[in-house]
Amino acid sequence: MKRLLMILWRTSRTDLRLAWYALRHPSRPAWLLPALIGLGLYALSPLSYAIPLLGAVDDLVVVPLLLHGLLKLLPDPIRMYQH
Repeated sequence: MKRLLMILWRTSRTDLRLAWYALRHPSRPAWLLPALIGLGLYALSPLSYAIPLLGAVDDLVVVPLLLHGLLKLLPDPIRMYQH
């Protein structure tokens, strides 16, 4: 379980850096900002805290997977950012 959480953390950290870079990139897609705002609102929604276990699974698994999926839709020149 600890290994899975470390893998999720590394992937999420890389994805968050890429999302930050993509938001500042001049040729970012128009859908990126609304999609990331929607994902942030979904992550902070009070409904995920109504059911304790489901809320934790949602925050630890579903949100990072959705972020990773959104970033896979970015154009190649933006997605190839490596820092």
